[in-house]
Amino acid sequence: MGLTIVLLFLAAAVVFGIVTGVRIVPQAKVMVVERLGKFHRVASSGLNILIPFMDSPRAMEMRAGNRFTRNTLVDLREQVMGFETVQVITHDNVNMEVGSVIYYQIVDPGRALYQVENLALAIEQLTMTNLRNVMGGLTLDQTLTSRETVNTKLRMVLDEATEKWGVKVTRVELREIEPPQAIKSAMAKQMTAERERRAEVTKAEGDKAAAILQAEGEKISRILRAEAERDAEIARAEGHKRAVMLEAEGKAEATRLTFEAIHTGRATPEVLALRYLETLQELGKGDNKMFVPYEATAALGSIATLKEVFAKDDAPAAAPQPQPQPQLRAPAPSAAALSAQALARNAAASATLPATRRVQPPSDE
Repeated sequence: MGLTIVLLFLAAAVVFGIVTGVRIVPQAKVMVVERLGKFHRVASSGLNILIPFMDSPRAMEMRAGNRFTRNTLVDLREQVMGFETVQVITHDNVNMEVGSVIYYQIVDPGRALYQVENLALAIEQLTMTNLRNVMGGLTLDQTLTSRETVNTKLRMVLDEATEKWGVKVTRVELREIEPPQAIKSAMAKQMTAERERRAEVTKAEGDKAAAILQAEGEKISRILRAEAERDAEIARAEGHKRAVMLEAEGKAEATRLTFEAIHTGRATPEVLALRYLETLQELGKGDNKMFVPYEATAALGSIATLKEVFAKDDAPAAAPQPQPQPQLRAPAPSAAALSAQALARNAAASATLPATRRVQPPSDE
């Protein structure tokens, strides 16, 4: 009976030793093992055997959300820790609330456990104090427009301070910056005024560009209009020149043909005189008449020539008969003779007029 109790006790001890001595560490996590209260080794991921009553894991206090927890497993992955907004004062004495987020990674679990008492609390307090220092050296405008500069400065300060703790600070971001309400109102007014100024400048530049384009358009339009008028004048002058040349050529051709017809037909002086008188009669037609001086010798010579022709035609009829004949009616003159006589009378009347100019006044309509 006593032997059975001993065996049961040994079996329970073996089971307890196996349960407490065999530890499985997940991936990306480690376990700090102490032997008899002293740092022994860092158990990596996988199966690890601990000696019961001699080896024991060391717990680390970490922050999860807004509370702190203790865990024997140390996470080697990059972790994020967010902080509530803190009051800071800028270089130009403006109070504001700033919230930040820090990203860090434990690279040496042994130093993270033995170099600092509470790693999470130490990182939180270090971040807040250095955030106040960095923001205190900047003005309000710099804090609002130079977030990247603030993030870089804060990361360098925290990384240098946490290096001896076995922690690597990878990133620091300003989550939010909340100026006072009065500053927000002033900033809104400034932004509105700046946008209105930009709008006015843009409008003025647009009006300037439009005026320049309009002036250039008017200039080009006037130039094109002047060129068009010049081309039109040149075209009209060319057309008039061509018309005058054609008219002169026509008159020259008509004169040449008339001259050739006269010389080819061998016109007698009597025909030329008759044609001259017909032309003179045509000039006398119409309401508005103009008489200009001319040499009447040629017209009188033509009339004398026609009289001689008529005298030759009438001479046989006027000869006396040797013997009395019965009285006969004189033959009627021909139509050509009558026309020649009328032309001769008109020419004689025109030749006797004084060399003056008479133009009938225009009728009142």
